Amino acid sequence: MIGNIATIGYGLATIGPGLGVGLIGAKNQEATARQPELKGFLRVNMFLSIAFVEALGLLGFAAGFAFRA
Repeated sequence: MIGNIATIGYGLATIGPGLGVGLIGAKNQEATARQPELKGFLRVNMFLSIAFVEALGLLGFAAGFAFRA
């Protein structure tokens, strides 16, 4: 039973990074539309932000294994 609950918990934990990456992409599109000359700078910042958000998701995944009873 513990494995099933952990799987559901991680599935719910992926909602946060999923929403985060979606919002980062949306705001990057909006910023690029407003100032196209900053396209390269905005892209670099977007990839860095996505990496940090995904790292938090992976930390949650690893913590699920580390703190498993």
